[in-house]
Amino acid sequence: MWEIIKWTFRIIVWTLVAAFLWYTLPRNDVVRITDTYVQRVHPGDNSIFWAHSNTGDATTTDGYDVQFISAVKANGKPMVYRNEDTGWGWPPYFKFDTSSLQSIAADNKSTGNDEKWVAVKKYGWRLPFLSVYPNAISVTPVAGPDVRVIPWIAITLLVILGCIWLAIWSRWRKFRARRIDPLLDDE
Repeated sequence: MWEIIKWTFRIIVWTLVAAFLWYTLPRNDVVRITDTYVQRVHPGDNSIFWAHSNTGDATTTDGYDVQFISAVKANGKPMVYRNEDTGWGWPPYFKFDTSSLQSIAADNKSTGNDEKWVAVKKYGWRLPFLSVYPNAISVTPVAGPDVRVIPWIAITLLVILGCIWLAIWSRWRKFRARRIDPLLDDE
């Protein structure tokens, strides 16, 4: 019975860690930008997914303006990104260039006849039923829809986190073997 509880707890913890990393680490989408616009939003139950520092405060009951980038993936699936500054908050992208990014996105708009493909670096999830949008971090023109952009930052951070976890785990095993297991064996 305790083994089931222990493994259930481990699975829940690792699932939460994986979901946190999946939301926070940057990923790239190769898309064709179709529109850029500004919309007034009134975050409610999904306010944890917005980067605005005052989200959820009484001072923002009338909402605030957020810039959006509409795009289409190579397979025809639509994608919408929000374009918000993260400032000094979480995740620590220190993004302060929302207006510049919106200008770059507007400059790379394209139609079906005159296609311009870009790599949008983003973090977050697109959850249509909760009105949650990933936050665009950068927009970079690419050669075409088949370009593969390797997320080096995410890979590097995952390797570093893996090394830290491995170091802690190995030290814990040594500590347990030297200090805790002998005490349990004496009883």
